Formats: sequence, C-alpha cells, structure tokens
Amino acid sequence: MEPIVRAVDVGFGNTKYVTSGSNDEIRCATFPSIAYPSARDLSATPAAERRRTVAVPIDGLFYEVGPEVNLAADTFRSTQMHDRYTETPEYAALLRGALNLMKVGSIDLLVVGLPVAAFAAKKAALEKAMTGKHEVGNGRTVTVRKALAVAQPQGALVYYASLHQKLQAIENEQSLVIDPGARTFDWLVTRGMRLVQKKSHSINRGMFDVLQAIATEISDDIGTPYRDFDAIDAALRTGKNPVIYQKPYDMSRLMPIARTIAQQAVSSMMQWIEASYNFQNIILVGGGAFLFKKAVKDAFPRHKIHEIKDPIYANVKGFQIAGMNYARSGIDKDAPANRPELKADGGAA
Repeated sequence: MEPIVRAVDVGFGNTKYVTSGSNDEIRCATFPSIAYPSARDLSATPAAERRRTVAVPIDGLFYEVGPEVNLAADTFRSTQMHDRYTETPEYAALLRGALNLMKVGSIDLLVVGLPVAAFAAKKAALEKAMTGKHEVGNGRTVTVRKALAVAQPQGALVYYASLHQKLQAIENEQSLVIDPGARTFDWLVTRGMRLVQKKSHSINRGMFDVLQAIATEISDDIGTPYRDFDAIDAALRTGKNPVIYQKPYDMSRLMPIARTIAQQAVSSMMQWIEASYNFQNIILVGGGAFLFKKAVKDAFPRHKIHEIKDPIYANVKGFQIAGMNYARSGIDKDAPANRPELKADGGAA
C-alpha cells in the first residue's frame, strides 16, 4: 500500500498545505496565517453563523484558523513574526488546522518547512513536535507517524527540478533559490540537492516590511493610523488602488519605498553568495516574488531568472515530491539514486 505523505508550509503570511498528492498531480490550498484564541469552541455556533474555519484546542483555548478566519477578526491582529514562531500555540493551531482540512486520519510522513536561518537550530525540535497524535478540532485527531523538516526554499528547488525533469541533471549543478516571503527574505545556495549552509541564510526583510512602510506613509498622509495591510497587499498585486475614505488612494508615489526595501534585501544576500557566475540555476519563488523580481534581475543581469507559476505553492509542492520520494526509498531498496536528498553541506559553493 502506498504510504500517505502530506506537506504543510506554515509561513508568516499564509499557511499552504497539500490536499492530495500523486505522481500526476499535487493539489494545494491555503489560508491566512492568523489564529484567533477563544475560551469556547466556536464551531458549536448555529449553522447560520458558521464560517469556513476550524477551532483547534490547545492548552485550554480554542484557536480559530482557516480560509475565512478574517471574519473572526478583532481590532488586534497577532502575527507572531519572531524567531520562536514554531514554538507558539498559534503555529501549532495553523499546522493542526491544515491537518484537519486535509481530511485524513493518519499520515505516514509529514514534511514541513523552516526559514533558512532557523533550519539547523530548529529542525530536530520541530520534527519531534510534529510527530504523534494531534487534536485538530471538531473532535478529530490526526496521527503523524514520521515528520521531516526542510529549509523552505529547498522545496522550491525540488519542485523546479521535477517540473523541468532535471532531478538527475541538477545533481551536478549549483543553484540559487530566492524566496521572498511575508517576514523573511530567504535564499538557498545548493550543490545538487545539498544545502551549502555557509552561503544560505534569511533576513527579516520581506513583504511585511513593505506593507508596514507603505502603511506608515499613508497614515502620515491621511492624519490617522492606517493598518489595512491586506488592502495594500492587494493593491500591490493587482495595481488597483485601495479605497480610503470612499476614494481610491494613489499609491504610485509610494512604490519607490517598496522597491528600495526589495533592493536592500537583495543587496544583503549578495554579500553572502559572492561568486554569482557559478550558478547554473537562479530560481525565484515565494509570495513576494512579483515585487522582488526587478531587484533580483538587476542583481543578476547576465543570468536567466527562472520563475514558477503559482510561486506561493512552490515550496509546499516540492516538500510533497521530496516526501513521496523519501517514503518510497524507505520501502523500495532499489529506488533510483537520484531521489532528492535535502541534506546539508557545510562547504563552500
């Protein structure tokens, strides 16, 4: 019987998860990385008031998470954007909410991700925390038999290699994966599928910094605190100005601020990677890829920058592929040698 493998990427902005995975198709879904605590199980409210959320029980509280969590919004929005994020009840609620929405009772292998800078320090503890029986809300439990934590951009590399049928060829190539997310700007230097730790890192210079800087400028302009980050994010992605006081607010003059933050992030990365001419593959993924694209292209004018359709799902799809290969290699001793290993290499690129 084929082992059940699933993947979850709990980001600072969105939680992405695999609903079904096979060699032919990987289906994914997402919801905001927001968890609202309550002293009671809100899933017991009358049907007319229910929303597409799950109330996950943790330490005597119920954390509401899911696709319609914004309908549970109050005046305070906790983002939990700090280095101990994976140790918080909010992280556990988001992960377990994803497990609930997968509609499975047990998982043989669960693959999860970590920011590059936190990978070495947090890997073992996260794998231990993810293994075992989890209460996922609605009176249900999901048992995870084994967990595997990987650096988030490694998932994108696996997905890129699989998409272009390069799993074997890429073993002899050097790659750079760039992943601008909500809180962190991650980059990964690899030799084949092996992480070069001394040249890979992440900094806190992601989309949230852009949204916060623009919100501050808007606040100064309108004379009152403005914190509708979702509206700013939507405006940046669609080009349609947000509506403030019933009028479209022209954000064009604020775009240089967004571009400057992207340039700062890329400049910091360039100090780590040094010899850029060695890279056969430069891959740009992540929810902030659209905004950081120009800064990346300016930094690598002689390279082709590879982009992936639906870059927000690149990591979690790669987690799924790597997990399926990992699980099969444990059963099939004659499995091909070109399975993605997702190991670390401390040497120089």
